[in-house]
Amino acid sequence: MKLGVVGLPNVGKSTLFNAITQAGAECANYPFCTIEPNVGVVAVPDHRLAKLAALYDSQKVTPAVLEFVDIAGLVKGASQGEGLGNKFLSHIREVDAIVHVVRCFDDGNITHVDGKVDPVSDVETIDYELIFADMDTVARRVARIKNAAKSGDKKLLVELEAVEKIASLLEQGRPVRDMGLTPEEYAFVADLFLLTAKPVIYVANIGENDIGKEDNAHVSALKAIARKEGAEVIVLCAKVEEELAALSPEDHAMFAEEYGIKESGLDLLIKVGYKTLGLISFLTAGEKETRAWTITQGTKAPQAAGKIHTDFEKGFIRAEIVNWQDLLDCGSLNVAKERGLLRSEGKEYVMKDGDVVLFRFNV
Repeated sequence: MKLGVVGLPNVGKSTLFNAITQAGAECANYPFCTIEPNVGVVAVPDHRLAKLAALYDSQKVTPAVLEFVDIAGLVKGASQGEGLGNKFLSHIREVDAIVHVVRCFDDGNITHVDGKVDPVSDVETIDYELIFADMDTVARRVARIKNAAKSGDKKLLVELEAVEKIASLLEQGRPVRDMGLTPEEYAFVADLFLLTAKPVIYVANIGENDIGKEDNAHVSALKAIARKEGAEVIVLCAKVEEELAALSPEDHAMFAEEYGIKESGLDLLIKVGYKTLGLISFLTAGEKETRAWTITQGTKAPQAAGKIHTDFEKGFIRAEIVNWQDLLDCGSLNVAKERGLLRSEGKEYVMKDGDVVLFRFNV
């Protein structure tokens, strides 16, 4: 899973990025502090791995990983190249979902690019720049298909109708993710990697004094936007998250408790990211390695096997599966088998979160 962290300049993107990745992205009080995207890879916390590794006395434990990309601050006109915008927009095409950091605190010492804190205006600025960029991309596709469709090819005419519909809705200010497109319609533009087709997770960056309090007016405004879109909102203080991330585990726990912070920003983003993208993890366990693998909900056993190695999918025979908690309760795979908790599943089995699996294959 790759998440792109976006927002206007000086809203706390790089501060949040530092907190969740400890990658040391530069932070400063001026626009375009981030020019090239910073990339950080973090392990996905999973308490199941340590328990399974202890059961098998595994030599190695490999968690699933999450990649964060800190993309430079966008401004009005980014889609037309303002503020190095085109370069920054291209980085967004490579991510699975957008983490939109929105400033929800007042501080006269930190410059706002528009001179005032206004989450509604900030969100609109980013949204419209992404829409404008998509309009340009789709317009080029329309022109190409129109020229080819002069031959009278029925398939091209159907495609042209679908792409023109998308172009029209973009012109009305609607992002692709909210158009209600059929799978067939979206298939015509899937290879364009449209920016507004990506799901969005909003992060309300609040001030230190607002931690643990009722939502301020800025947060309430952002949540109202998210409700209309069916999007998730995470409320946190990026500055405090960054400070806590630099502490030892003991000090982190102590100060987090003082602030009333029950979950770290990283944990919240992982949880919401998996939910937003419809992801789950299955597990493999043994003496050599215990490992988590990330797949999309609804993935069938052969395709899950292919995540480990393409040969596993090509030569798939069956999957031997047991729930991770059942395996721990039994104490061994043999006991789980004796109790009828180890199942043999075929090609149509839909994987479940927490499945511990051994794939049988023959190539």
